[in-house]
Amino acid sequence: MSYHIRVKAGAVIIEDNRILLTEYNVPNRGIVYDLPAGGVEPNEPIIDAVKRGAKEEACIEVEVGPLAFVYEYAPHLNGGKYGPVHTLVMMFECTRLSGSAARLPEQPDPNQTGVKWIALSRLGDIQLYANIGKQIQDYAIHKRNIDLIEEHRL
Repeated sequence: MSYHIRVKAGAVIIEDNRILLTEYNVPNRGIVYDLPAGGVEPNEPIIDAVKRGAKEEACIEVEVGPLAFVYEYAPHLNGGKYGPVHTLVMMFECTRLSGSAARLPEQPDPNQTGVKWIALSRLGDIQLYANIGKQIQDYAIHKRNIDLIEEHRL
């Protein structure tokens, strides 16, 4: 089945004024950072996709909290700079489970070179895959969450 928009889900993990980011060495862009996230698979609840994305990209187990923010990439409005697929990314506030340590997976995504804790104050100094450093910093200060209503839990 094919859809006109891709849905991704990911983790915003902040500890001690640092955020967990995945690191990539992207041809023609250099070192780029991103939040651990992945596409939601058919028949997969979004919360499960968040947990899977954090585990697959950063080898970390998380407890998923409320929806932190939603990011839209519309290629027709952005010159296709990140590819041709219209994408909606739902990012959830997460906490690392006790005993879980972030690290580079044994079989990382293409171009993935690391998993790093980056100071929130440095988000303006690094290149993020999506230019949302200011929004992440603002979220860390103001923590305004959105409820995810799951029909199957009503």
